[in-house]
Amino acid sequence: MIESNDWRLTGQKKLLFQKTLYFRTWKAPRPEWDHDHCTFCMDKFAALPDTLHEGYTTKDNYVWICPNCFNDFKEMFQWVVGVEE
Repeated sequence: MIESNDWRLTGQKKLLFQKTLYFRTWKAPRPEWDHDHCTFCMDKFAALPDTLHEGYTTKDNYVWICPNCFNDFKEMFQWVVGVEE
C-alpha cells in the first residue's frame, strides 16, 4: 500500500484524479522535443536507449506516467484505462 507521504506525491491529485489514461508508445510531439518525464518518479521517456518507451498518458499526451508509478497509484487516483478510438 502506498503511503500518502510517498516522495513521488507532489500534488498530482488535483490534475490526475479519476482521469482516463492511455497506454502508448512515447514519441516526440514536435521535432525539437526530445523527452518527457514520469510525473511521479521523473523517469525519462524518450526514443533513446536506456529510457522508457511506453507508459500511460493523458488523452493529449501532456502527462506521462511510467508503468511502475501507474501500478502504484492506480487505486489511489482511481484511474480508468481508455481504449484508443
